[in-house]
Amino acid sequence: MYRYKITFAYDGTNFSGFQIQPNKRTVEQTLKNAVNKIAKHPTPAIPVIGSGRTDAGVHAINQVAHFDIPYHLSNESMRKALNSILPLDILIKKAELVDNDFHARYSAHRKTYRYRVDQGEFVDPFKRNYTAHFKYPLDLQKMKEAAKDLIGTHDFTSFVASGSQAKSNVRTIEDIIIRRDKIRNEVVFDFTGNGFLYNQVRIMVAFLLEVGSGQRPVDDVRRVLAAKDRTLARMTAPASGLYLVNVDYGTNDEKD
Repeated sequence: MYRYKITFAYDGTNFSGFQIQPNKRTVEQTLKNAVNKIAKHPTPAIPVIGSGRTDAGVHAINQVAHFDIPYHLSNESMRKALNSILPLDILIKKAELVDNDFHARYSAHRKTYRYRVDQGEFVDPFKRNYTAHFKYPLDLQKMKEAAKDLIGTHDFTSFVASGSQAKSNVRTIEDIIIRRDKIRNEVVFDFTGNGFLYNQVRIMVAFLLEVGSGQRPVDDVRRVLAAKDRTLARMTAPASGLYLVNVDYGTNDEKD
């Protein structure tokens, strides 16, 4: 069997998330259908293993998955073959033949998520599926100060949604970058860490927006983290503004 790693982008608007669900259009099922068509529909069907799940409406710029196929194609031939089958809201950016010990999920070292907040007076019909709308003034300096208390290794119980299947809520956030995109009139958040819990990024963004708009004190992160109480973080930002930007594996796994 030959193992391929694929790096791909998708518009999450019309998907019910990444993970396969009965009678739902999902990214995983769509990829699986394409891979099995290339493989001439073997039995059992070839699974596609993603680096992680994204929820309905969440987008990806560089998501990663792997699959095993019984014959060899060049990297470029595999990329083109998949793109010729897949719908227009998924694009394979790169296909790589990798060692069989590579695993899209378990080999990952860190991930980066981006969250885009539109600051227009009204909801922009062309951005509504790709940003969250928040028209109130934001103090970026206050948000940056609050974000410092999220960086590091913590128990993020207060920032995980109910329904999480994680065995532990301890995660490490390596960096949080908050910037203003004046051209698009957006505030952009980038979170890099060794892994993220269910809805964690969206809950952290909503929390920081409350800080930036003066609804919370800057030092409230410490209190909420220590309490390990989800109700204290309150809101969850919409899925539409969230993007999986990068999955870092630390090495070059590609084979010729």
